[in-house]
Amino acid sequence: MLRSLYAWAMRMAAHRHALLALGLVSFAESSFFPLPPDVMLVPMVLASRERAWRIALVCTVTSVLGGMLGYAIGSLLFDAVGRPILDFYGATDQFDALAELYREWGLWVILIKGLTPIPYKVVTIASGAFAFDLPTFIAASVVTRGARFFLIAALLWCWGPAMKATIERYLGPITWGTLALVVLGFVALRWVL
Repeated sequence: MLRSLYAWAMRMAAHRHALLALGLVSFAESSFFPLPPDVMLVPMVLASRERAWRIALVCTVTSVLGGMLGYAIGSLLFDAVGRPILDFYGATDQFDALAELYREWGLWVILIKGLTPIPYKVVTIASGAFAFDLPTFIAASVVTRGARFFLIAALLWCWGPAMKATIERYLGPITWGTLALVVLGFVALRWVL
C-alpha cells in the first residue's frame, strides 16, 4: 500500500497543477490544516529537481500568507474559530502558559517553532490572539518558513537521486519515522505549552 501511495505522490508531484496544490496545502497548514506541506514538497522536488527553488518559494510564500490568516483568526475570530482549532490540537489548556512565553520571547517562539514539527498554526493563531506585532510576525515567518522549505529543497537538489533511491528502498521505515515526528510534534506542543 505504501508503495502505491508513493507512486501516486510522485505522479501527482509532476502534474501541471502540483504547484497550485502545494500552495493550497501550505496555506491551509499555517492556519488550520493538520497535514504539513513537506509531504508534497519532498516528492515534488524529487520529481523535478530543476524546479526546487520555485517549489520552495511557492511553499514559503503561501505558508506566510496562511500564517497571516492564522494571525487574523487569533486576532479577530479567536473565540469562534481559533479556540476550536486549539481544542482540536489539544493546546487550549496550555494557552495561558504560552501567553507568558510570548510576552517575554515572542519573536524566538515564532522563529523556533516555525522550524520544528510543532504545528505552525498554533503559533500563527497565538500571535494574533496575543496581539504580537504584525510586521515582526510576518518577517519572522518569512525567515523561519523560508529557511525550512529552502533547506529541504537544497538538500533534495544536492542529493536528490541518492535520497530518492534511499526513500524508495526504505519507504516503510521512513514513512513511519516521519509520522512519528509529526506525532512527536503534537506531543511536544502539549508538553511545551
